[in-house]
Order: sequence, then C-alpha cells, then structure tokens
Amino acid sequence: QIERVLKQGESYGTAHTDDAGKKTVMVEYTDPNPFKEFHIGHLYSNAVGESVARLHEAIGWKVIRVDYFGDVGMHVAKSIWGLRTKMRKEGMNLADLSKKPLPDRVKYLGASYSVGASIYEEEGPDAQKAKEEMKDINYMVYLAAQEYMQKTLHWAPQVDYRQYVTMEGGLYDEVKTLFETGRSWSMEYFETIFRRLGTHFDDYYPESIVGEYGARIVHEHIGDVFEESDGAIVFRGAHTRVFLNSLGLPTYEAKELGLNWKKSQDYRLDKSYIVTGNEINEYFHVVLAAMSKVVPEAAAKTTHIGHGMVRLPEGKMSSRTGKIISGEWLLEEVKRSVYDLLKQNKSEYTKKEQEDIAEKAAIAAIKYSMLRVSLPANIAFDFSTSVSFDGDSGPYLLYSYARCKSVLRKASGQSAEFQDSALNSEERELARAIYFFPEIVAEAAATLSPNVLCSYLFKLAQAFNLFYQKHAILGKPERLALTAATAQTLKNGLHLLGIGSVERM
Repeated sequence: QIERVLKQGESYGTAHTDDAGKKTVMVEYTDPNPFKEFHIGHLYSNAVGESVARLHEAIGWKVIRVDYFGDVGMHVAKSIWGLRTKMRKEGMNLADLSKKPLPDRVKYLGASYSVGASIYEEEGPDAQKAKEEMKDINYMVYLAAQEYMQKTLHWAPQVDYRQYVTMEGGLYDEVKTLFETGRSWSMEYFETIFRRLGTHFDDYYPESIVGEYGARIVHEHIGDVFEESDGAIVFRGAHTRVFLNSLGLPTYEAKELGLNWKKSQDYRLDKSYIVTGNEINEYFHVVLAAMSKVVPEAAAKTTHIGHGMVRLPEGKMSSRTGKIISGEWLLEEVKRSVYDLLKQNKSEYTKKEQEDIAEKAAIAAIKYSMLRVSLPANIAFDFSTSVSFDGDSGPYLLYSYARCKSVLRKASGQSAEFQDSALNSEERELARAIYFFPEIVAEAAATLSPNVLCSYLFKLAQAFNLFYQKHAILGKPERLALTAATAQTLKNGLHLLGIGSVERM
C-alpha cells in the first residue's frame, strides 16, 4: 500500500472504478443573503458543504455546487428602508457610498438592515409608519427583482407583482436602483470570500426566481395539497406552515418548493443535499412533506444536512441586534493570531511565505474546528485551541505535513523505497494508518461525516510525529518512503476538508 500511495500521489484515496462520474450529486451550501453580512454561520455551512462535495468527488461522483440566496423578501425591504433612512440621516447618497471600498459598502448594507429590523420590532406611531413603508417597499423589491431578471436572464415572469405597486412619486425607481446596486455589491463581496475558502459554485439560485416557481406550484395544488386560511395559503402537515402569505407573496416554504423543483428540471440528479443550520430542521420536515406530494421525484432525492450553530459568549448571533460576528472578521482575527505565533518561531520566512502560511493556517483553524465535531453539534469557537500548532487542530495537521516535507527536502537525492522488511512498532502503526485512508474517505462520504476524516488525520499526524521523534529517518529508504506516503496522505486528506497545505512552516 505504501508503494501505491507514492505511485498514485494526489489520487490516492479516491475511487478507481468504472462507475466514476456516472452518478451526480448536487450540494447546496453557504447561502448568504444579499444586503446582510456574511457571518460565521455561513463559514460553518461552507466548511460542511465543501467537504461533503469533495468527499463525493473522491468516491467518483460528479458534483454540482450551488448557492441559494435571498435577494427578495422582508429582509431586503428592511435593508432598503434602513439604507434610505441611514443615508438621509448622515447626508449620504449612493454616489458617496460607491466610493467606499467594497467591504465597507457591504458593512453599510448590514448596518442598514439593523436599522430597519430594529424599528420593525418596535411599537408606536413611528414604528407603524415604518412597517407600512416596508410593506410597500417589499412589493417593489419583488417587482424590481423580476425586472432585473428579465433584463439579465431574459426571465419570463410567473407572477404579476406590478399589480401591487404604485408607480407614482418616483419611490419605485429609487427602490429599484438601491436593490440592483446593493445586490451587485453583496454578490461581488461574497465571491471574494468564496475564493478565500476555496469554493467555486457551478450555479446560483436566487429567491426572486424560485419563489415565482413555488407560487405557481402552490396555486396549481390549492384544494388537493394546499388550502386557504385567513387570506393565506397553507399546508397542514406535522404542523401548519404558510406557503403564500396574506399579501400574496411566496414564503420561504414556497421558495424552497420552487427551488427544488427547478434543481430537478435543470439537472439529472441522483442525490441533492442541502446544508443549513439545524434550527430549521422542523421547517424542512414540513417542506419535504409538501414536496413529496407535488414534486415527489425531487423530494425522493433531497436530503437536508443540518449543522449546529456557532455561538457567541452572549448567546446566539443576531444580525438584527448588530452583534453578529462576520466571517471576514473571524478570518482576519485568526490570521493575526497565526502571525503572532510565526513571530515566535525562529525560522526565517519571506513576506510571501508568511502571508501564505497565515492565510492557510487561519482557514485550516476555522474549518477544522467546525468539521471535527459530529453533525449537528453546536460549537463555540476557541482561538487558543483552534490556532494551536500542537493538538487536535487544523494548524497541527499543516505543521505535521510541513515537517514531512522538511525531512524529504533534507533527504533530497536519497532513496525512498519501501521494501518487505521487519517493521518496528512505530513504523507499523504509521503504515497501518496510511493503509486505511481509502476506507476512511469512503466512510466519511457515505455517512456525510467529515469528522470521521478529521479524527483519522489527527491520529495519522500523531503516529508520524511519534515515529519522527523516536527514529532517525535520513538515509533509511523505508522510513523516507513512510514519510513521503504520510505527507501525501495528509495533503490528500486536508484537501478533502477544503484545507490547502503549506510546504514549509
């Protein structure tokens, strides 16, 4: 097996069968909403989804990565109302805001959402007036999104939103401009984070489109699956859920219905996974029950993967209260912690090496801390343990890989062959660990459990470090072969967790 590792290289642990590529799985994950910040919960979803996608690629499936985002709905109406209010109060306009760096513009959108969401929770004449204005803006957002899709995607409207919108006074034109501009800024910003995290999506599904499909499906099944109740259209399953609200607009449930119908129309799928926080598990139970009645072929292939929540000391995150931790903030804070550790190291690094190590170690620290627990566990991110270069952490795995590569650089030109010779206990344990890697990959993919791979890689790194401490490696062909095989296995495993490796650390 050791010789096989060295021969197969980056393909070690992946499927080598005639069925490779014949099955297709779609993985939907991350799903940040425009006009709101990319928070640490999105990092959790991204870590789980990307690893599930890579594990399925490793076992020979064709994988389609998709992102579903809420570009319509009351959260957008609250953001736009807050944006208009905040800019008026601060003497700003859209041209002024456009001059700011992209991250600052997105933060301004997030702060605007907090303004709108906060007054929406209040009582009194001012709050009531704001709510009525948001109700009107909400309809305008749906129409603006529809017209944007018509312009950019030659979209054929499924619902007549214009009937709800008053065009006089110029408010609609202002809302439309704010919507298109804010949506564009948000999506551009999200792409910068996706690139940092090593994610590239194959397709995007906006709520503005799938909501219309969902509304159409609901209307087609009123009487046999859905029923009217107090002006709304509901589904009575384990508990009653509203699919079209009293305003005639599709709710999250209807949008989810349209989304999964559209996925099944766009691609021939054998499996479809949806990765979200587990606080909406019950919501998905009802949605899947409704799906099984109106789009049974899509429901049969759809599985919801609920992950836990990333919690703050003061409690659950809330973008309404402004106490969220943005994903970018966490990445930068962890990166600073890595830089501090590098300064304590006597090794000399170029600025480029420092940046590469700090960036990859920060992402490793965050992703590994989220993936090492079995789903759907909640996690409280701990800087000291997550960034540690010694212990069950992402940086520890990177350091172990870099240690292997350091040994191999020193042994440049020396033979690295594994012959049939007697092994001592440390060599045997290390070789045995390497041997089981393909089985671990298959198990992690089959059970949707990246934590299985995390546990394995930690034990592999421990086995190598014990072997490294107890035995001289240079000049020993078998031990150099074991070191090279360990490095390759660690690198392959880290890749399946969505973590890039560093050659020197």
